[in-house]
Amino acid sequence: MVEKKEKFLTVAPFECAWRNDLKFREAGRGCVAFEAFAHNDVTLVFRENVGSQHYHYKRDSSPHYTVILGSHRNRRLKIEVGGKTVVDAEGVGLCCSSSFQSYWISIFDGLISIGKGRYPFQNLVFQWLDSNPNCSVRYIGLSSWDKHVGYRNVNVLPLMHNHISLWKHVDCAEYIHEEDGKDEVRNECAGYEKWGLENFLESWELSDVFFIVGSEERLVPAHKAILVASGNFPLSSSEDVIELKGVTYPVLHALLEYIYTGQTQVSESHLSSLRVLSLQFEVMPLVKHCEEAMDRFKLNKKLCDSGKNVELAYPTAPTHCYRAFPFGLPADVQKLKQLHLTGEYSDVNIYIDGNGLVSQPHKIILSLWSVPFAKMFTNGMSETNSSEVFLRDVLPEAFKGMLDFMYSGELNLEILMDSGALLLQLLLLADQFGVTLLHQECCKILLECLSKDSACPILQVVSSIPSCKLIEETCVRNFSMHFDYCTTASIDFVLLDKTTFSNIIQHPDLTVTSEEKVLNAILMWGMKAEDLYGWEVVDELIVCSTPELFRDRLQSVNDLLPFVRFPTLPYAFLKKLEMGNISRNIPTFNSLVKEAIDYYDQGFRRPEFDQKRSSYKELQYICDGDNNGVLYFAGTSYGEHLWVNPVLAKTITITASSPPSRFTDPKVLASRTYQGTSFAGPRMEDGQSSSWWMVDIGAGHQLMCNYYTLRQDGSRSHIRFWNLQGSLDGKAWTNLRVHENDQTVCKPGQFASWPIIGPNAMLPFRFFRVVVTGPTTDVSNPWNFCICFLELYGYFH
Repeated sequence: MVEKKEKFLTVAPFECAWRNDLKFREAGRGCVAFEAFAHNDVTLVFRENVGSQHYHYKRDSSPHYTVILGSHRNRRLKIEVGGKTVVDAEGVGLCCSSSFQSYWISIFDGLISIGKGRYPFQNLVFQWLDSNPNCSVRYIGLSSWDKHVGYRNVNVLPLMHNHISLWKHVDCAEYIHEEDGKDEVRNECAGYEKWGLENFLESWELSDVFFIVGSEERLVPAHKAILVASGNFPLSSSEDVIELKGVTYPVLHALLEYIYTGQTQVSESHLSSLRVLSLQFEVMPLVKHCEEAMDRFKLNKKLCDSGKNVELAYPTAPTHCYRAFPFGLPADVQKLKQLHLTGEYSDVNIYIDGNGLVSQPHKIILSLWSVPFAKMFTNGMSETNSSEVFLRDVLPEAFKGMLDFMYSGELNLEILMDSGALLLQLLLLADQFGVTLLHQECCKILLECLSKDSACPILQVVSSIPSCKLIEETCVRNFSMHFDYCTTASIDFVLLDKTTFSNIIQHPDLTVTSEEKVLNAILMWGMKAEDLYGWEVVDELIVCSTPELFRDRLQSVNDLLPFVRFPTLPYAFLKKLEMGNISRNIPTFNSLVKEAIDYYDQGFRRPEFDQKRSSYKELQYICDGDNNGVLYFAGTSYGEHLWVNPVLAKTITITASSPPSRFTDPKVLASRTYQGTSFAGPRMEDGQSSSWWMVDIGAGHQLMCNYYTLRQDGSRSHIRFWNLQGSLDGKAWTNLRVHENDQTVCKPGQFASWPIIGPNAMLPFRFFRVVVTGPTTDVSNPWNFCICFLELYGYFH
């Protein structure tokens, strides 16, 4: 996973930010989830086309929707259609100036839904249906009214018919100090399949301590871990009995009910006894509630005659309890963490195959979070009567992470950001053991950190989890929009299942430089390739070995090949495919190629296709010394400003094998002016002399190089043996073109250019270097590499 960065976009008053990725997959249907920080007027604009950066929606007459959260100084919600107000509701969709708040807005054929919270399609605040819906809105603009608005974690999600069922366990309104807080807690409890600590109130299941109460010596079971986290009870590892002979059962029941459910009812006559018992065991929140209720009775004597029970409820948002007991229970998370750390009162040992004992938790805590664990410990399985649990095929680090979440209610984001694989394993465990809140947190982080580098690894995991369909859809779209990169930066895409891979190459947002890339990806996927290469390599390997080459994916390849738009490929290329071995051995391939050739041979008009976009910018070689290469493009701030030497502008970095000097000046190679003497001197590498110039096009940038140009300086030292190489990290190098006794560059000041052909021309690299591999014609200094210009061409990202 890429490192999670707390970056956000600030939009000035009366302006609007439009980003390429803020676009519904399907016109008129989509959902945008985001966080916003503003005093008021968080404004989102939905249009058919991208609008102006200096957007003022009052002056735009084209059809569009505008949603304003916190209008009229945080007091109203407004929806506008074409600049005219259609909704002006009071007291909903408010913003907060103290911190970022999470929202989501969905549009489905004119039905606009607005919600709060970090999870889409839950915690609905407002809905409005347009009687004359605009089903063409697609682009999303982030705007403001009269104050700056900050946006972050903006994600555009698809809308599916079953999108609500995807998050059926989710009710993630953040705990807030408001009057409707109790309703939020009740809703969250209902969303958690009505499962919680109340299931274990006075239950002998998993109990490890019991009270002897009253003169009748009634036995009341409880759980040490819960009591320790809620107060100060006289417990020890050897004792499992607490005698309370002077206490009646109703009073003890009220205490335990408060601890296990967060609320209780008690008669006025029992208030004093309940306060004394709570004070004895230091359940301080309950002590406070009892005292407040007693004070109310003192002030209003009529209450004493009502005969009604007094309701005592724990606050909705305790400062010391976030989610370890997620429904507002009086438990101290720090005490829970200490129990987890020390293993005190533990009643189960967890063993993982191959790793031995990994943890000594408490059955009650595991069962509180996980119904599968609860069933394991209570339905008569071997673990019911045993203190040992043995697990297989579980990553110990991930399991420990899940336990940490169960005892603290929080994820350690620093560890997860360092290891994306750990987050994915944690997601699998949360799904396997039904830890729904952990599952939601993992999903949220995955959506926030999703990138072209992480899309494929995430897809390999979530495609097998039904509850992750929303993430799967988002990853498929991200992969499709960066198809060139995702199928060349790594070979991991061959591990995707057929359905997922098919969805990618059929996706309406597929972004690719050429249909040849799609063909290469299908062939590599079909072979389960272990290295990156193109159709030429497959053509050589396929001779008399079609079934073995594609193993069990031959039929899948036949199913996928029709998605390649062969008629858009050049005629010469199609003829080459027709004569190749793939065409001879795969009938479907041969038929599709011949059909495309017929469009040319018979003079038919080729079928019209929507032009696929490319995530790479093509920088095409025209002539020696032109202004079309990467170094020149970087010098213009990638097309934004007039040209400045990119080394001085620090958009690229050039280094030499020898230290900088008046004759070894990196900026000369990008200066575009002739230099009489410019060379990189030799250095010893692996016991041999080596001279080179290296270009770093910058973090986040990559180039699939298909042409390059050199210019010799004024010396008479000519190179004959050299290589152009590419690298992703500046350490491991791949040869792009090898020159053996090449005498093209033989005059001072001469330009020379060469194409890059073969499979390596499809590989994206960040670093490039030209390295001398043999002595030059200069007898006195045979390893001085004398050039004063270097330019690279190809597909730039």
